[in-house]
Amino acid sequence: MSGGLRTADGLPVEKEQIFRMAQQEMEYRVDLFNKLTQTCFEKCIERKYKESELNVGENSCIDRCVAKYWQVVTGIVGTMLGSSKPGGM
Repeated sequence: MSGGLRTADGLPVEKEQIFRMAQQEMEYRVDLFNKLTQTCFEKCIERKYKESELNVGENSCIDRCVAKYWQVVTGIVGTMLGSSKPGGM
């Protein structure tokens, strides 16, 4: 298995490790999606439902909220990854 995944130290990554990493990544993404959904719903959707569809204002608010949320999350992750590299930050 010389062509498989390797750690930063060059050690081979076992299948169990890969599975755990993928599972952690999936849990992170589900949590991120749930937080994004809850945050933007609370901010943009009126408590009293008047219609079965979102109105124009709610749609615009959700678009902006998701874009800002995603921009912040990707900025934080980028900063964290950048600072974890040798010589980073």
